[in-house]
Amino acid sequence: MKKTQIKKILKENKHLFKALENYDKTMELPFQRKRINLTLAVETIHKLEKLREKTGKPISRIIEDSF
Repeated sequence: MKKTQIKKILKENKHLFKALENYDKTMELPFQRKRINLTLAVETIHKLEKLREKTGKPISRIIEDSF
């Protein structure tokens, strides 16, 4: 493989190589999902449930999309 081909591949896929480099350090990928516990007000939970019914998306996706 020629150096120009290697440089082209590295340039086109720079974000993937950074993700793999970060994985070597942290053992986590940026698109990996992780379960957490958090406390929300009852009113907020009801709003999220209504949004879930309206959109058909899981509550976790609604929260992720808001960020």
